[in-house]
Amino acid sequence: MEQRQISLQITGLNCAGCAGRAQKALAALPGVTEASVNLATAKGQVQAAPDLEPVVLVTALEQAGYPAALSRLSLDVEGLSCASCVGRAEAALRAVPGVVSAEVNLATERAEISYLTGAIRAADLRAACTKAGYPASLRGAEVDAAEQTKQRREQEITTLARQVMVAAVLTLPVFVIEMGSHMIPGLHHWVMANIGHSNSYLLQFVLATLVLIGPGRQFYSKGVPALLRGAPDMNALVALGTAAAYGFSVISTFFPQLLPPGSANVYFEAACVIVVLILVGRLLEARAKGRTGAAIRKLVSLQPKTAELISGDSVIETPVEDIAPGDLIRLRPGARIAVDGEVTSGSSFVDESMLSGEAVPVEKSRGARLSAGTVNGSAVLEFRATHVGRETALAQIIQMVEQAQGAKLPVQGLVDRITLWFVPAVLLAAALTVVVWLVFGPEPALPLALVAGVSVLIIACPCAMGLATPTSIMVGIGRAAQMGVLFRKGDALQKLQSVRVVALDKTGTLTEGHPALTNLAPATGFTRDAVLRLIGAAEAQSEHPIAKALVQAAGKDLPKADSVEAIPGYGLQAQVEGQKILIGAARLMQREGIDFGPLTKTAALWAAAGETPFYVAIEGQAAAALAVADPIKEGTPEAIRALQGQGLKVAMITGDAEATAQAIAARLGIDAIRAECLPGDKVAALKDLQDGYGTLAFVGDGLNDAPALAAADVGMAIGTGTDVAIEAADVVLVSGDLRAVEDALTVSRATLRNIKQNLLWAFGYNVLLVPVAAGVLYPFGGPLLSPVLAAGAMALSSVFVLSNALRLHHVKSSLNEVAVLPKPGAASLRPAT
Repeated sequence: MEQRQISLQITGLNCAGCAGRAQKALAALPGVTEASVNLATAKGQVQAAPDLEPVVLVTALEQAGYPAALSRLSLDVEGLSCASCVGRAEAALRAVPGVVSAEVNLATERAEISYLTGAIRAADLRAACTKAGYPASLRGAEVDAAEQTKQRREQEITTLARQVMVAAVLTLPVFVIEMGSHMIPGLHHWVMANIGHSNSYLLQFVLATLVLIGPGRQFYSKGVPALLRGAPDMNALVALGTAAAYGFSVISTFFPQLLPPGSANVYFEAACVIVVLILVGRLLEARAKGRTGAAIRKLVSLQPKTAELISGDSVIETPVEDIAPGDLIRLRPGARIAVDGEVTSGSSFVDESMLSGEAVPVEKSRGARLSAGTVNGSAVLEFRATHVGRETALAQIIQMVEQAQGAKLPVQGLVDRITLWFVPAVLLAAALTVVVWLVFGPEPALPLALVAGVSVLIIACPCAMGLATPTSIMVGIGRAAQMGVLFRKGDALQKLQSVRVVALDKTGTLTEGHPALTNLAPATGFTRDAVLRLIGAAEAQSEHPIAKALVQAAGKDLPKADSVEAIPGYGLQAQVEGQKILIGAARLMQREGIDFGPLTKTAALWAAAGETPFYVAIEGQAAAALAVADPIKEGTPEAIRALQGQGLKVAMITGDAEATAQAIAARLGIDAIRAECLPGDKVAALKDLQDGYGTLAFVGDGLNDAPALAAADVGMAIGTGTDVAIEAADVVLVSGDLRAVEDALTVSRATLRNIKQNLLWAFGYNVLLVPVAAGVLYPFGGPLLSPVLAAGAMALSSVFVLSNALRLHHVKSSLNEVAVLPKPGAASLRPAT
């Protein structure tokens, strides 16, 4: 029996025992005849049956605790014209030994392949795809690939436009001579008198031949080989349909005696117009496909091509791809930053509106972080590159969006299974149509059978079905990125629309994540500014977060404090400008015998609202009551109301005390709370909410939120949070504003609704119009559909699907158009190290 050999790179091998267990896991699989694992090289060699899928090996090793190393690459694939092409290309790639998965996207014309590291070469994959009839090329760097894709799309549009023009010019006389004569009797007489019946047929033959061997040749060069391989696609349908119309017309022109009396008609105009209309449809498709990738092109355009590299005493204009971490770069006023870095000298303001949505430039000086794609202000900066190429946050965003755009949602599975058999089913339907018309049709049966059979071949549109889902995903996820919502995993787009409860972490999600002075009420005889100035001076030498909040509220130019002494569990005391200052909790003032009178009731109200009250005494007299709290983010109340307005339940999960959590929940109108939760408790709290309400989305930002983000049906990380939280999430909300949750839900629902509309149209179109083309209405006085009308309907069906998907560009955001990057100084979208 023929065997196939598969080579694997295995991770996690630390000793001979590890290698033995990995080898045993591989050898135990059905179909594996021999397995060996080499500890020194960390490689496995497997002899197995030809039908053994590599994914089975990967799963076995993962279960054994020694995962196989996997690599990914992208191929640009040409010649994809319908969903059947996608199926054939995927099958060819998956047949290459070592390929774990292969997904081909009709909208992006790209293949994403996951394969066993070291098992195959990129050239093998390219060759397999090309041999199947779909020429493939390896994608380079993201920026270069985007530029190449743009150029290829422009070239495709130019070529199609030229082909449409040539085909239309050649087709017009044929159409006028044949169809015009039927509609305008005078034109028929003129043709007969000046050209003659036979000469008109000969002229149509010459022009139709030029159309088919010129602009129409592509249908035959692609369709016939596909037909011979037993894998017919849309090109095969067009080739068969036009060849039937053309062939019958040639016989009618040159050998009419071979046909039954009265059936020698020509259909040259049908063959020509079919080519013209389908080429017009493909031209419109190509233009619409170009618009589906607008989000990626917008992101790529933010990446400059060059940077000014400082080398010794000189400055050299250097391509961005040649910049390395550690290089020193000069940034001119008004220049766009090429790579991520850290300022080494100079001071300027940088426009980071693409990051935060804020129009006010941010001051940058020594030590400040810079992100690629942002724009320098009016001063020169020098900075050291920290992340370049694919490591910059911008490049990682581009990769993230592209991967999500290329994802296949669960709804696509059924579509793929249907479209794989669609074209063969159409061929069978066309053949049955011809047979039925020949047996049961009125005279002349042969031309009627031909018209019906050709119409069935031409009107069927696998393109619409193939494009229905991926184009909507591509536009929807691109639009989400423009709104500051990044889908790290494409299937989250489908899951999100079924969410019934949104659970929110408190600190850093509902709130700003750091304490701030929220209230200050001075006692009689004192002023706010004077008291705050003394408080800031007394707290300036403390590193406590609350102290920092008070100093920040006090502002600059504070006096120097003397004799600062912390009183553990109570507060602190200090001498400022000769006055004794006491700052602390109520128990400190009670110990000192200082009565705050009505300010005590004010402080109690603050405490009931979830704020932490403190008191200030100056020279033994009550001076002020103040409150510190982690302030609610701007937009949070509006976001919660919006989510509840969509029929969702909103829950809060926090490690805070029950009283504080209850106060905040009451203030914001939150439906359910889970307080005093440790990181592990959050996962249990999520399970409880899922049992009570259904599908759940969790929004968090901290390191301790990672388990909950991973456990939720949909994990949504605040983009200003930690790397670990972002890595564990399905969706990243870049702006940090909770209103982006509403945007994510809106995009999800709009995209899934758009997909359903497209699928309804694509399937409904074929189910309804294929029988009409076959002539089921003819016996009841209905029309026998012309192949010309069939071609027009087929072309328009794909254009409809694409145009409908492009409507997602107009989904409205609850925020301004915000960033596609996290703020500098916060975590990036890179893996945690």
